[in-house]
Amino acid sequence: MSSAIVRSGLRSALRGGASTPRVSPASKRSFSASSHHDEAAEASKWEKITYLGIVACSSLAVFILSKSHAHYDEPPAYPYLHIRNKEFPWGPDGLFEVELFGHPMRRLWEKMVF
Repeated sequence: MSSAIVRSGLRSALRGGASTPRVSPASKRSFSASSHHDEAAEASKWEKITYLGIVACSSLAVFILSKSHAHYDEPPAYPYLHIRNKEFPWGPDGLFEVELFGHPMRRLWEKMVF
């Protein structure tokens, strides 16, 4: 089979013919010219659908975000909240509320120095 292809190629080259095989007009697609128009129409349709979707989603987002949400009153400051009855072992401040030149251990070190 491959020798027949080689022989055919050599004959074509010796005759001075084109290196590409000849294609009969019957084997060409006759409807390929109209596909460009159909593809352009399809692309235009989906472009319009996309723009419509963008407008719809943007409108919905603006509507949802512009609606007011419920505002609740602040809870009362009950006197029993945030009460420290017992001192912490490290002093009146929280564990990380002390400073050492900007570092949170300064006063703790001062208490530890004898």
